[in-house]
Amino acid sequence: MDLFSRSWTALRTAVAELPDEDFARPSGCTGWLVRDLVSHLIIDAQDVLITLVTPAATEPTRNAVTYWDVAATPPTGADPLDALTVRLAAAYEDPSLLKFHLDDVGSAAGRAAELADPHLRVSTQDEVLTAGDYLSAYVLEWTLHHLDLIAHLPDAAEPPAESLARSREMLETIAGAAFPASFSDKDTLLVGTGRRAPTEAEKTDLAELADLAGPGHLAAKLPLVLG
Repeated sequence: MDLFSRSWTALRTAVAELPDEDFARPSGCTGWLVRDLVSHLIIDAQDVLITLVTPAATEPTRNAVTYWDVAATPPTGADPLDALTVRLAAAYEDPSLLKFHLDDVGSAAGRAAELADPHLRVSTQDEVLTAGDYLSAYVLEWTLHHLDLIAHLPDAAEPPAESLARSREMLETIAGAAFPASFSDKDTLLVGTGRRAPTEAEKTDLAELADLAGPGHLAAKLPLVLG
């Protein structure tokens, strides 16, 4: 629960500190500018608020790791919902309005998370989780999108180290295997989710690990497209 708050606060702070001109730069999400990503974060914050006040009476069907599905193909930005996000972002026109809306709704989502009973069962996308597992799953969401936000902004602050470490743990659990120790937490997340291609040295490390682990190792599964 605390890590949700730290990762979410760090991401919102990074957005708040961006100069207006950076909103027109590309993000790490295919087909999205930084402003489009920020618009998506507003929708994410709304989802958190909605989910935390949607109690469920049945047993959990997912946890913090199984919440994530692995898709067959990477997003292209052409999905109707992705396209809607782009149109919503453009409608703001002034980046300060996007910043204000994210701060307004995002702060409320942060407060709701702090007040939530971690054992409460909540429902989202026809699945049931405890509130604690749901918020833990979002540590990976916030961390990946923080990396997306700063993908082409070298001077922007990075996600907290503990968020990167926890997100790596979740990604490796989803993958069913550990990445090479030579990979930093950040590089594990970027390469593992297809946000960048591995370097030649990284390909060698992945191949060596695959040789040791045998067929079916994560090297054959990359990238992991989470949704």
